[in-house]
Amino acid sequence: MPTPQLASVTTPAPSHPRPGATLAVTSAATTVALMNYTAPMLTLPDMAASFATPASAQAWLLNGTPLGLAVVLLLAGSLADDHGRRRVFVLGTLALGLTTGLGAFATSTLTFTLARVAQGAASAAVLASSLGLLAHAFPSGRDRVRATGVWGAFVSAGIALGPLLAGGLSLIDWRLAYDVLAVAALVVAALGTRTLTESRAPRGGRPDIAGALALGLALAALLTALTLGRDGWLRAPVGLLAGAAVALGAVFVAIERRSCTPMIDLALFRRPAFLAATSGALFTGLAVIGLFSFLPALLRRGPGMSPLGAAWMFVLWSGTAFVVALQARRLAGRLSADNQLAAGFALSAVGVLGLLGSFSAGGSWLRLLPGLFVAGVGSGLLNAALPRLAVDSVPPERAAMGSGANNTARYIGSSAGVALTIALSTAGADTALLVSAALALVGAAVTVRVSPTRRAGTRS
Repeated sequence: MPTPQLASVTTPAPSHPRPGATLAVTSAATTVALMNYTAPMLTLPDMAASFATPASAQAWLLNGTPLGLAVVLLLAGSLADDHGRRRVFVLGTLALGLTTGLGAFATSTLTFTLARVAQGAASAAVLASSLGLLAHAFPSGRDRVRATGVWGAFVSAGIALGPLLAGGLSLIDWRLAYDVLAVAALVVAALGTRTLTESRAPRGGRPDIAGALALGLALAALLTALTLGRDGWLRAPVGLLAGAAVALGAVFVAIERRSCTPMIDLALFRRPAFLAATSGALFTGLAVIGLFSFLPALLRRGPGMSPLGAAWMFVLWSGTAFVVALQARRLAGRLSADNQLAAGFALSAVGVLGLLGSFSAGGSWLRLLPGLFVAGVGSGLLNAALPRLAVDSVPPERAAMGSGANNTARYIGSSAGVALTIALSTAGADTALLVSAALALVGAAVTVRVSPTRRAGTRS
């Protein structure tokens, strides 16, 4: 089956998108959202000390935002398609600015985590609508490939800059980073109201609130089980929560099947390209984001690096990913997006294996460089391929839904991956590294298995 190409979406009134401005504003918003997502990675020890957070609850300081992202992304994508991508984008960036500012005033683990969940929900609106806006501004062809590649590169840029900003400002006060990011989000919201044009593809009906509630409860149960698991995986509460997560996931699927306006059209899973995009996003979160979200804490805990030293090590990985994602569009004519995903997973696994033994006390930072560089190349390929697959694998009128599904899978994976990494790291950093590499290889195998390119080649 050929990969569907996304066409321009008609709008209720004449509206001519400004491609350059759309790409600039959506990329800026994506950078701010990802900076907000990664900012706590470096300041986790300082925040835990400030809030007196016990070790068993520290995963929530990192997982608040991905939880909000994963719960709201599908709903945000559907709302953007139905009610206006520009409207959802502007409201999302405005909400991100306000909730990030509130996070700077948090006084406890609970209030900070709640602020982070709200920031994740706002970021979901930004990310889901951004790709929908790009799909409208860049209907198809090489311009589409270039635009999604640039957008994916700025995902890497935000990941890189968040810890660097937080690490620099933590020398004064770790809360200052959130003040800066709040202002940046509000500026992008103002720019969005002036430069973006509206597009939508309304289906009618009501928002799928029941589906969003079932998905949110399922994820909360899963993350709580993973967080508690570090104190013993065979305990009754862990098993009960895991069972509840499975049951609520089944309820979510049942709701989506019956809904007239589902958050996710389950028929999309019959498309090989959509399967490749969604499974690729899930394993990117599990294998890559989960580990590297905790990397700065590992660097400070084992080799004993300073906050800024850990930030620069993190930037080597994420900065390499940014450069590679920008250049990955040159591979579009020679390497399909799904094959690019598989290659990205393989390189990520090789890079992570190269980090084995590097986190012992007194270890040299030089040992980290080759592994971080290779893993960064792999992440860059992943970040460039995923948005391209996300918008090309769905019908034209469901662009934001495709983005929402892809990013939901990514942040479900990252939420579980962070909790799993923190739990595994109690047995030593190398245990977490080996599991991350194994998951990356599984991601590569799954991508190849469901690859639309492979299936087309088999039929021919």
